[in-house]
Amino acid sequence: MNGLTISERYFHEHGLPMILERFPLHTDRIACGLVGDGSECFGFDDEISRDHDWGPGFCVWLTRDDYDDIAEELIQKYEQLPSTFMGFGSRRQSEWGNDRVGVFEIGNFYSRYIGYKSVPQNNEEWMIVPESALAAATNGKVFYDPLGEFSSIRNRLLQFYPDDVRLKKMAARCMTIAQSGQYNLGRCIKREDQFAIRYAETKFCIDVISLIFLLNRRYTPFYKWMSRSLIELPRLGKEFFEKIGLLIRTADSRLKPEIAEEICSMIIAELKAEDLTDSSSTFLLDHGPIIQSKIKDEKLRKRNVWIG
Repeated sequence: MNGLTISERYFHEHGLPMILERFPLHTDRIACGLVGDGSECFGFDDEISRDHDWGPGFCVWLTRDDYDDIAEELIQKYEQLPSTFMGFGSRRQSEWGNDRVGVFEIGNFYSRYIGYKSVPQNNEEWMIVPESALAAATNGKVFYDPLGEFSSIRNRLLQFYPDDVRLKKMAARCMTIAQSGQYNLGRCIKREDQFAIRYAETKFCIDVISLIFLLNRRYTPFYKWMSRSLIELPRLGKEFFEKIGLLIRTADSRLKPEIAEEICSMIIAELKAEDLTDSSSTFLLDHGPIIQSKIKDEKLRKRNVWIG
C-alpha cells in the first residue's frame, strides 16, 4: 500500500464527501489529487519514507476567484478531516515539508515548482525550468477535476518540451556525456585521482540518464529517483539501467571506460534511429552540433552547444 493509493482512498472516503456536503456550489469547480514533492508522488515510497511528510492527505486546487471566495473555510474543513486512516497515523511534517498537501490556488501551485502560473510561453521560458521541477509538477495523480483547469495545464506540460528545446538539451547532453565519460574518465583513472574518477563517473551517469529521459519525452526527476525511474522508461530504460549499474559496480577502474564507450555507442545508435545524426563518429561529442543544427529557432540554434 503506497502513499498515492492511500491518498486517493482517503480523498474518496473523507475528502469528497466533505466537499459535496460543505461546498455544493463549488463541487464542479474544485480539483483534488496528489502531485508534487515527496516519494509517494512518484510511487516510490517505502517504509523508510514514512518518517516524515508522509501519510493521509491530498491536494485541493482552486481557481483564483474560488480561492478568494472559499479558501479560508475550505482550509478549516480540510484540517478537520481525520488525521489517521487505514491504520496509518497522521502526517509527520518536517521543517521543509509544509504545504505538500492542503488547499492551493492553481497558479500559485504551479509557480512554486516551475516559476510560472501556467505553461511556459516560449522556448526561453522552457529552457530555464529545471527538469526535476517539471517532473514534480506533473507526477502523482489527479483524483477529481470536473472543471479541468488544473488538468489543462498539467496535460500541456505532460506533452513535453517544444521540439527545439528538446533538441537543444539533447545536443548539450551529448557534449557533456562525451566529455565526462569518453574523455575525462579514462584520463582521471590514469592519474589515479579518486575524487575526479568518481565525479566524472557520476556526471556521466547523470547526463546519460537525462538524455534517455529526453529520448523518451519524459522529465528527469530529482536525483534520488533518477535511476529508479529510468528502468520504467519504455525506450531503452531497462537496458541503460543495467549498463549504468554495471559501470557503477565494476571494481576495476580500468574497465569503466570500456563500459562508458558501450553506453555511448548505444546512444549514437538511438540518435541515428531517430534521424538526429548521420555522423559515423564513435565520439558522442561530434553528434551534439549535428543535433543542434536541426533546431529551427535561430536564437536557440546559435546558443553555445554545451549549454542546455
